[in-house]
Amino acid sequence: MLNGNLVRVRTSKSRVIPLYLNRDDPTWLEVAESLRLVFQEGVGTTRGEIEGEIDEMLGDDPKTLAHRGLAKVLEDRAEFEIVADVPPDQLREKVFSAAAAERKRLKAEGRRAPFRRDFVLDSVAAELGIDAEKVTTSLFADLRDEARMLTFDDLSAQRLVDRYNVALAQAVLLRSTLVTAEVRREKPARYRQLFRWLKFHRLLHRVEGTMAEGYTFHIDGPLSLFSSTTKYGLQMAMFLPALLLCNDFRLDAELRWGPKREPRTFHLESADGLISHYQDSGTYTPPELNAFVERFRQVSPAWEVSESTEVVELGREGVWVPDYKFVHKSTGADVYVDVLGFWKRSSVERLLKLLPQLGPPRYVLAISEKLKVDEESLGEIPGPILRFKEIPNATEMAALLERFVTKTLL
Repeated sequence: MLNGNLVRVRTSKSRVIPLYLNRDDPTWLEVAESLRLVFQEGVGTTRGEIEGEIDEMLGDDPKTLAHRGLAKVLEDRAEFEIVADVPPDQLREKVFSAAAAERKRLKAEGRRAPFRRDFVLDSVAAELGIDAEKVTTSLFADLRDEARMLTFDDLSAQRLVDRYNVALAQAVLLRSTLVTAEVRREKPARYRQLFRWLKFHRLLHRVEGTMAEGYTFHIDGPLSLFSSTTKYGLQMAMFLPALLLCNDFRLDAELRWGPKREPRTFHLESADGLISHYQDSGTYTPPELNAFVERFRQVSPAWEVSESTEVVELGREGVWVPDYKFVHKSTGADVYVDVLGFWKRSSVERLLKLLPQLGPPRYVLAISEKLKVDEESLGEIPGPILRFKEIPNATEMAALLERFVTKTLL
């Protein structure tokens, strides 16, 4: 993800136009390759050393904004770690305490001998059972520049340019209040994949259309929310590469741009040629939901759990795509479960109004208390709802589902 100071755009009237790089330009491919080699050969060195080499390569030329954006994409693919035998904060406490004690001793003895830094470091090293040199190198190892690169997920120069262009579009979308995406002429599997990405990235959205005609997605942007905008913005950015897998799409976003949050627009379509880095298979599932399903299977083996492939059309109100289908093995009773991450009270109430008329006969909405994003989401909402904080409670879900079985038998 690009930081705000690395975003390269121009404006035309009220429109924000990202300055994408030409993925086939030999000059940019050469720049990308040079930067890639810095990271490829930098495993084991500190972040400060890597940044110093990049600074030496680029200098202070203000025209290097794109170069530094490419470097930021590479940095996000590297794993850094604090390397120290003793936690640096604990080590500093011991060294500073030992230094204070040594100064106090010298003063009490009335001696004018100079303060010996090496004596203090040696005494702390002896106390901890490590070399004095390691005390010196570990003392400030938790500073950002001192973190060492452990691994680097390499990629080709052209793929780096592709990732940069996508990151630039993602950074623009972080300033959005509303995103509208139209997708046409895709296979049903692609539409279901998009629905799953929207769901599992917990984006607030409304969908219009049909499989035959295509769909229009109305997605709340990060700046439309009262809270959780940073985390929500990252989820919004993660959805864009999924959209880029489509052959025929157009995206329009309403933005609040610049320090004054002035209204602007952003447009992106398949003809722009941005290339997704997502593999065209399956969908991402948050680890906490995988953990919930695994735990549910342990506590309630009477139920079979599977990811739902249903797309329930709600007339002119759009569609509903539940996450899971729970089937009671002995009775065959099925219950659809929808896990809501980020949510507004109005969106939950809308579903509870439409589902009794147009949805399946049995369903449950599991809603996160942690990820509500408006000021009206407090208080009880009537309906088949299971509330949770970090992860849905498998035992509580099982008890709720059993009620449906009881009603079916009656």
